[in-house]
Amino acid sequence: MNLRNPKIPFWNKKKVIITGHTGFKGSWLSYWLLQMGANIYGISLEPITSPNLFEELKLQQKINHHVTDITNQSLLEKLISDIQPDIIFHMAAQPLVIESYLEPLKTWETNVMGTFNLLNSLKFIKNKCVCICITTDKVYRNNDRENYFKETDPLGGHDPYSSSKAAAEIAIESFRSSFCGNSNFQKNNLLIASVRSGNVIGGGDWSDNRIIPDLIRSIISEKIITIRNPDSVRPWQHVLDPLSSYLKLAEKLFENNINLASSFNFGPNLDSNKKVLDLVHKAEEFWPVSWKIIESKQDFHEARFLGLNTDKAKDLINWEPRWDFDESVKRTFLWYKNYYLFSSETEKYCKEDLEHFLKS
Repeated sequence: MNLRNPKIPFWNKKKVIITGHTGFKGSWLSYWLLQMGANIYGISLEPITSPNLFEELKLQQKINHHVTDITNQSLLEKLISDIQPDIIFHMAAQPLVIESYLEPLKTWETNVMGTFNLLNSLKFIKNKCVCICITTDKVYRNNDRENYFKETDPLGGHDPYSSSKAAAEIAIESFRSSFCGNSNFQKNNLLIASVRSGNVIGGGDWSDNRIIPDLIRSIISEKIITIRNPDSVRPWQHVLDPLSSYLKLAEKLFENNINLASSFNFGPNLDSNKKVLDLVHKAEEFWPVSWKIIESKQDFHEARFLGLNTDKAKDLINWEPRWDFDESVKRTFLWYKNYYLFSSETEKYCKEDLEHFLKS
């Protein structure tokens, strides 16, 4: 037994809520938890892309699927009160920087008030419950000086997406300090943590304005791809790496490790911090299709450098990423290559990646 892997007996029959379960990461997490026997309750909007991993994996038939907007406070409270979950993974969000410039109010409503609606709904849970709130590596006040941010660094955010996620982090910490514990107005059955991962890649993402889906669409359509900020550095990691950290942290918290109810960075090793252009060239090694690269001109701001310090995760929960940059890109592009050139057996390719990950 690999001690770094999730404990299958722990997850068997656990009642797990995943908000945002119809998204890319939410679908991967749902699939993984199903393999371990969890009872999954999904709370999310319908998928917004076609194709999408949620439908490709036929997850609607395998979980308790609730189409609900997390900004609907009364409905969210009723669902959580009825379910009485053991674990919650809060992933629902407006996750795109460009979209946040186009829809700033919607971004703040979803990412800040949606998160606080969820937190407030925890008051209706009577049993022990662990809540893992997923934010982003973009929550830090970024001066583009190539800092590898620690959890104690100042929060901030230039664009509406980053600032909304930083505000969500403040809301999470405030709720935990105010309502979790043994004092008046507090409950001692809730354990809440926030997690900040890097730029996630992997098979099954068809979102707009993300580098991997954009590359795949360019390859399939044989059209020129436009890449914004090719020299920007990002902490690239395969989707299974941060998901493994969320699962491990949830297990540890459920064991009453109250000191872990805090914020955590779950990023890749430092040598996986690469330029966008490095990612493009690495992708060419695994799917040798020629395309042209044009640097786009844009009026909105994005950080030039993002990096995470993960010492806290290594020290406190003994978590480290498994797949390096090369392996992450390889597994990602082979997934899409198999899907488009051979057969769209989505579950087969997800199963192969998961099994390979667990053995590594």
